[in-house]
Amino acid sequence: MSWPRPPFFCAAGPSVAQDLSKAALERWLSGYEQAWESRDAPRAAELFTADARYQEMPFDAPKMGRDGIRDYWASVTADQRDIDFRSQVIAVDAMTGVARWSRRSLRRCARVELDGVFILTFDAAGRCTEHARMVAR
Repeated sequence: MSWPRPPFFCAAGPSVAQDLSKAALERWLSGYEQAWESRDAPRAAELFTADARYQEMPFDAPKMGRDGIRDYWASVTADQRDIDFRSQVIAVDAMTGVARWSRRSLRRCARVELDGVFILTFDAAGRCTEHARMVAR
């Protein structure tokens, strides 16, 4: 069963919703990579809508809104060094994208390697509204 999507609106008035493309998701992931590798929390927060939901771990409370995401990023990236983030788009459907990602870094002098999957939902402007991360350690 498919649910109808409402039209998106922009400052100029109603417009036809444009589905997320693979290229648009790759651009967003590139911005995410740049923010993470430079540990730039404000830059990361700008990738999200003001009311975005950022689900870090399945059973933890989500970080809410751009401010909550920025504060979270500032905290978790503070002691990461030599960050290498990589991603690969797996699928795109309507306004949702799925990507595999990996991150290698030094944290408190120990090498940390994470591998996982993002499920990301976007608005018509290309900002992420929902971020769900699954990690295999």
